[in-house]
Amino acid sequence: MVGAGPAGLGLACGLLAQGVRVRVVDKAAAPARTSRANFLHARGSEVLDRLGALGDLPEHCLRAMSITTYLHGKPTLRLRFGDPGLRTSAPPMVISQAKVEAALRDRLIDLGGHVEWGTPLVDIRQDADGVVATLGTGEQAQAGWLAGCDGAGSATGQLAGISFPGVKLSERFLLADVRLDWNLDRSGTSVWVSSVGILGAMPMPDGWWRVIAYDPDRSDTKPTEPEILDRLQQILPERTGIDVRVIDADWLSMFSVHRRLADRYRSGRVLIAGDAAHTHAPFGGQGMLTGLGDVENLAWKLALVVNGQAHSALLDTYQAERRPLATEVLRGTSAVTKVNVAEGRVGRLVRDRLLTPLFGLPAVQRWVTYRTSQLWVSYRRGPLSQRSRPTTRPRAGDRVPDQACARIDAGLTRLHAELRGHWALLLSAHPDDTDPVLLDTARAHLGDRVTVLQSVDPGQADGYLVRPDGHLAWRGRRRDELDRWLHRALHAGRVR
Repeated sequence: MVGAGPAGLGLACGLLAQGVRVRVVDKAAAPARTSRANFLHARGSEVLDRLGALGDLPEHCLRAMSITTYLHGKPTLRLRFGDPGLRTSAPPMVISQAKVEAALRDRLIDLGGHVEWGTPLVDIRQDADGVVATLGTGEQAQAGWLAGCDGAGSATGQLAGISFPGVKLSERFLLADVRLDWNLDRSGTSVWVSSVGILGAMPMPDGWWRVIAYDPDRSDTKPTEPEILDRLQQILPERTGIDVRVIDADWLSMFSVHRRLADRYRSGRVLIAGDAAHTHAPFGGQGMLTGLGDVENLAWKLALVVNGQAHSALLDTYQAERRPLATEVLRGTSAVTKVNVAEGRVGRLVRDRLLTPLFGLPAVQRWVTYRTSQLWVSYRRGPLSQRSRPTTRPRAGDRVPDQACARIDAGLTRLHAELRGHWALLLSAHPDDTDPVLLDTARAHLGDRVTVLQSVDPGQADGYLVRPDGHLAWRGRRRDELDRWLHRALHAGRVR
């Protein structure tokens, strides 16, 4: 495993939980201290929960679930992120990426793993039997598979010959985590829109603010941290109309927005995930979220292959299921970026007079919550999807909402809490003689990592086989149909 960010740590935890040995290396000398990404939507919290890494993060986060937009100095829109109605026990969180990574490292240690810091990847050699990775220490490490979760400048992707095309979407943004001497409401993010550029201030735990400001500068010289701080000190009162002063700074940075998508997620025995596969604009909090979804999807498939329970063709379904999603997410974040940095008169008119009022409508606000949460993600059009009636809910490939259910010993539990490295056979609320046969069939293909549960929903008539990533693999009552689905999925990498 190359890279110890959220994606790399998440993949390592997912594999270890399913009995696969992993080695995690990172070129950095130590864990990152700066916040970087600082918002995690409900889907990301769900992934951490299923990995056993959510812990007490909800107790240390902020629930600043609104965005207030100011136009010409006056509040014109308040966007509230509410419940998308897709049943989840894991809340969206304003939490720094550093704390998410720390929680994942703790989980990694609990599972028997650790990170080797100061260990860059410098070369890859692979054949049909495995991979030899040359590390910066001079060691040549042998492995069956290599996963690159090493960010937008991924050495793994470059060494594996994976193309990473993209385009630049904006000039520079200034980014800072600062303490400010103002009394601005900390219940949500505030955004000031003006002809000179957008500025946003997002509350963070422990009294800090994340400030982001569009500040186009065509010069090739990268500003120093003192120059960024001076520029922000000038921009803040100009664009907010508030007499505000920066009293402390924890992190100062500059970036330009690029949209990139790898042409493939697998090259032989090398796979990539997270920012190594796709890079996003920061608006909407989709980058870390999408990366965590990648590795949870990949972990159970790679575990089955490594453990000899599936053909390597199953790994091709990782790209088939996840790359279309990344394409869709990139399209959305790119559109938001173009709206935010609109410089022409027509573009600003559309943003200020049309889009801003539109996003004030309750139906649009519910749609925004739904889209950004990624709880809607489905693989029903993917190669593992089982044919079913269009009216059937959920359909194979859909996310199965977290729900109360019962263990065989009649103890109540939650579905997602039982998916930590396991499949779940969620049996009908009306048990019959087919239930033991379905369990025997599932375990014949998947081993003892199938947890049998009983639904408490009287409307569930079928048995559900739920994947470790919370998506429905199969539903039905007939043993032969389940056996056929498992055989095709695990050994052909497709059902249809």
